[in-house]
Amino acid sequence: MAEQQVHMRVWRGDANGGEFKDYRIAVGEGQVVLDVIHAIQAQQAGDMAVRWNCKAGKCGSCSAEVNGKPRLMCMTRMNTFQPGETITVAPMRTFPIIRDLVTDVSYNYQKAKEIPAFKPKPKESDGTRRMYQEDIDRVQEFHKCIECFLCQNVCHVIRDHDDNKPAFSGPRFFVRLASLEMHPLDTNDRMELIKQKAGLGYCNITKCCTEVCPEHIHITDNAIIPLKERVVDRYYDPIAKLMGLFSAKNK
Repeated sequence: MAEQQVHMRVWRGDANGGEFKDYRIAVGEGQVVLDVIHAIQAQQAGDMAVRWNCKAGKCGSCSAEVNGKPRLMCMTRMNTFQPGETITVAPMRTFPIIRDLVTDVSYNYQKAKEIPAFKPKPKESDGTRRMYQEDIDRVQEFHKCIECFLCQNVCHVIRDHDDNKPAFSGPRFFVRLASLEMHPLDTNDRMELIKQKAGLGYCNITKCCTEVCPEHIHITDNAIIPLKERVVDRYYDPIAKLMGLFSAKNK
C-alpha cells in the first residue's frame, strides 16, 4: 500500500494550558498511532512529549485518548480509521498534564501503597502450601493487568470529580484487591479498606472500565461485583449479623 497523507490533531501544552495543533504527515502500511506520533516528533515537532516503552501493548506506557476513546497508541492501527478522517490524540483526561501527551499518574502509585501486601498462611506439616487449580484459575486473569490506567482514566467517579480521588482507588486497584482477596493462601483482611478507604461503594457498575481494558480483563463481572458481594456478606447480611451477636454473647 502506498503512503497516504493523514490529518492529525495532537494536544500540545502543559499544566498551564494548551491547544490542539494540526499536523499532516505520511502514513505507511501497518503503522499504528504511536508510529505517526514518532514521525511527527522526527519531522515536524521535535519537542513533542510522549511516554512509551515497549511498543508491543505490554508496558502500558503509551495510553492516550484517540478520537475521544482511551486507547494504547501502539495498539491502535491507522487502517482502522476512514480515509480523510481527522485523528485526534489527547492526553488522558483524568490525570494532571505534565506536557503534551504525558500525564502525571502518580495518584495510582499512591493508591497501590495503601493496599496491604499478600500474607500467606503458614506452611503445612510437610513444608508445602496447597491450592486447588480452580482457585488458581480464578485469580489468573487479574495478573494480566499492564497498569496502562485506561480503566482509571475512563472511570466516571474520578474522571470528572477530582475531589473523589482521596476516597476512591479505582478499577485497577479493585482488580488488585480482588486478586488478593480471592487468593486461597492469603490471610490479610482488607474488607474494611475495600468498604471505606478504597471507596468500592462509589462504583455503580457501568462497565466502562471493562470496555477499554486492552488485556480484556472482566473487571466489573469478575473483580468489582464479587468484591461488592463480599462487602454485603460482611457488613449487611442479617443472618451473619445475628450469628455475630450469638458468637459475642458466647464468648
